[in-house]
Amino acid sequence: MKLLIQNGHVLDPLTGLDDISDVLIEGSLIVKVEKDLSVPADRVIDASGCYIMPGFIDLHVHLRDPGLTYKETLGTGGRAAAHGGVTTLCAMPNTTPITDTKEMVEELHRRAEVESPVHVIQLGAVTKGEQGEELADIQGMAEAGCHAISEDGKSVMTASLYRKAMRLAEENGLSVFAHCEDITMVEGGVMNAGQKAKELGVKGITNSVEDVIVARDILLAKETGVRLHLCHCSTADSVKMIEAAKKEGLPVTGEVCPHHFILSDEDIDVNNGQYKMNPPLRSKEDVEALREGLKNDIMDVISTDHAPHAEEEKNLPMEKAAFGIVGLETSACLTYTELVEKGILTPMQMAEKMSYNPAQILGLKDKGSVSSGKTADLVIFDPAAKYSIDKNTFLSKGRNTPFDGYPVKGKVRCTIVDGKIVYNQKGV
Repeated sequence: MKLLIQNGHVLDPLTGLDDISDVLIEGSLIVKVEKDLSVPADRVIDASGCYIMPGFIDLHVHLRDPGLTYKETLGTGGRAAAHGGVTTLCAMPNTTPITDTKEMVEELHRRAEVESPVHVIQLGAVTKGEQGEELADIQGMAEAGCHAISEDGKSVMTASLYRKAMRLAEENGLSVFAHCEDITMVEGGVMNAGQKAKELGVKGITNSVEDVIVARDILLAKETGVRLHLCHCSTADSVKMIEAAKKEGLPVTGEVCPHHFILSDEDIDVNNGQYKMNPPLRSKEDVEALREGLKNDIMDVISTDHAPHAEEEKNLPMEKAAFGIVGLETSACLTYTELVEKGILTPMQMAEKMSYNPAQILGLKDKGSVSSGKTADLVIFDPAAKYSIDKNTFLSKGRNTPFDGYPVKGKVRCTIVDGKIVYNQKGV
């Protein structure tokens, strides 16, 4: 099977190609990237006016499978990913039961091959049952291809146990993906601790809840040498600490989610549970610091923390609603609208933070690039398309987003995984 994509603007962070070019795919591989390719092909796609980027890699997704499949499944989550241009995703292990064994990782990988149209990397838990008491089978999960361990949804509060996990992760070639939250300091908070929380009369979550664990985890990574990836960073001090770690040469990276680089606590409607997420929406000053961190390449990755919930779990006031927001199907358009269109990121930086850098963190040498010999995981993205986000068009089971009706620019027209079209909007 030969697929030829013509007349698209190729963005390749690996080679630096930033120009109109054609892309020839044979089987699952990219075989040529050249101008004016004239070769026979089984299918030709005209990508005029669109970017051809390496498929997006989302390091932070909750698929809720197994155990909470009324919220999402491998299949629905995979289709939502394809709709959003995501060709590889990392599924967090806080499933029911917790994914904490080699056998569970193997089984989820086996199922994903059948049920999901995109690549799924199942991450493993740090401790058994995410109870923070006994280490999970880190070596076994590494053998099963988990790529990283994470206690996502909480932090391992015992530093000595976490240090042992980091050492094991480093010995087995794994990264540690850290959800930085000192649970002892949350104290029932439901939104950012600021003036808005005081006005609304609700309990707040201070920045230090995140910052204390960011500092601890960076110091532990320095001691153990493990690659540390800090998930869903939301504070200005997280950016400062990551910058300091990078200056010291430590293997530390950080991600930002679209909701954190767009919305602040001032946008919150206390009667609308769609604004409730963890970490919470922070101050305008934090939002600006996150944007600057992305612009200056201190913050490496844009991920979603895609966390679907049933409608009845979110259509509640802030104090009663579940924490979480979906993002697989909106991250590309929100990034383009709020960062690229506003001159904060270049289109190439968007490709770096949504594909190339995540591939490097995971050690996926065959992904994150539009170049000869790489796996044909690609997205065709139309930067001119203008529309408003409509949650009713989502392929995810989750519709929990405060961005419903939000005006955006930029749309995924086609998603290709292993040389096969897994999402194709009519007209492409």
